[in-house]
Amino acid sequence: MHGQALKGPALPAETVFAPATAAGRAAVGIVRISGPRAFDAARALAGPKLPPPRYAALRTFRDPATGEVLDRGLLLLFPGPRSYTGEDMVEIHHHGGPAVQAAILDALGGLPGLRPARPGEFTRRAFANGRMDLVEAEAVADLVDAVTAAQRRLALRLAAGELSRALAAWRGRLLDLLAEVEAELDFAAEEGDVPDGLVARARGEAAALRADMARLLAGSRRGEVLMRGLTVAVTGAPNVGKSSLVNRLARRDVAIVTPIAGTTRDVIEVRIDLGGIPVTLLDTAGLRETEDPVEAEGVRRARERAASADLELRVVDATDPGPPPEVDGRAVVVVNKTDLAPPPAWEMPFVAVSCATGAGLDALEAELARRAAGLAGSGEVALLTRAYQREALEEAVQALERIAADGTDPVLVAEDLRLAARAVGRITGAVDVEDVLERVFARFCIGK
Repeated sequence: MHGQALKGPALPAETVFAPATAAGRAAVGIVRISGPRAFDAARALAGPKLPPPRYAALRTFRDPATGEVLDRGLLLLFPGPRSYTGEDMVEIHHHGGPAVQAAILDALGGLPGLRPARPGEFTRRAFANGRMDLVEAEAVADLVDAVTAAQRRLALRLAAGELSRALAAWRGRLLDLLAEVEAELDFAAEEGDVPDGLVARARGEAAALRADMARLLAGSRRGEVLMRGLTVAVTGAPNVGKSSLVNRLARRDVAIVTPIAGTTRDVIEVRIDLGGIPVTLLDTAGLRETEDPVEAEGVRRARERAASADLELRVVDATDPGPPPEVDGRAVVVVNKTDLAPPPAWEMPFVAVSCATGAGLDALEAELARRAAGLAGSGEVALLTRAYQREALEEAVQALERIAADGTDPVLVAEDLRLAARAVGRITGAVDVEDVLERVFARFCIGK
């Protein structure tokens, strides 16, 4: 563990198992086992002679109930507490066919004291056993889910404990200062007033900590956008080239393109990488009045998704532009089909493109990247990736601002120090985390 060595809420001493590789055919598949009976399970499938810890040994795996050979592969043992979960762990590396993995999982399910793992249970056990804090645990899920290089780099920084170390240091300073103030309060109850020098030092320390935390908060918007991504709704009348534009931006054919108006009936989602920021393009139904109930539902969904998107690409046909569209500040107006007609002489800004020839698409991507960067913010220290992390650190900053501004009453200073330390501790899982644990670990895949 890279952060503070604090244990999370204890979990029942059960042994769990799950596939650690994705379902489907592959050269190799992995099954993980963790818990007090993990090594017993290994003996049941591979025989009584186990390999040395952290040594990959070739073994024949058999069904303990029938003796049938299930596969021949590698067996690895990781004794606790020096394992991923902090418990005894076993990995079975088998041939990656679905039938082989299913047979091994069935055999494990027939052993006493073993059960299938829940989503994220291996990482939750690592958290409960002090192998990682909550920030590092969420970074594991972020690393698995990363689709852009920027996401991968940020997740690796978090998993390596960069944020955890800063938070642990701040919380340590807060608790040390709180202990001093409370000790002086206890002494003052018997001997007299709290020394003015201590209160002044508390105010100075609070101001310094607040400045450090404010720098981290400045990058929180970028961190959240990097991990969450942005949604961009592509809207416009039927047959203006919305699906063609989506295909061009995605650099592959993902949407059906025909000259028939109303072809797109539902919202099609496409993921692209825009300067390291994951962007989901929403190809929507053409915006028009229609008597067709299916198309009308598509139009309703298009309007709904466009309203909730971070950005909108409003596509207009250069051969029939009409008046300038009424759009809000989130929208980029795109005039398509400029290979067939010149763009209109509007005063409002727009990007002229031709999806047929590719003209203007570089300028459109540059404008999209500029807008995305604006939404992501320019903070360099983008280590906060969740709204609850930002909110907790804002709470700590507010408490420290009260101390720095008018912290003259040592009793109130102590209370604000306590509030700030507790808020910082919520981010790492050191305090008050039961309400967020289920939500955090539910987003993990089985076997992680």
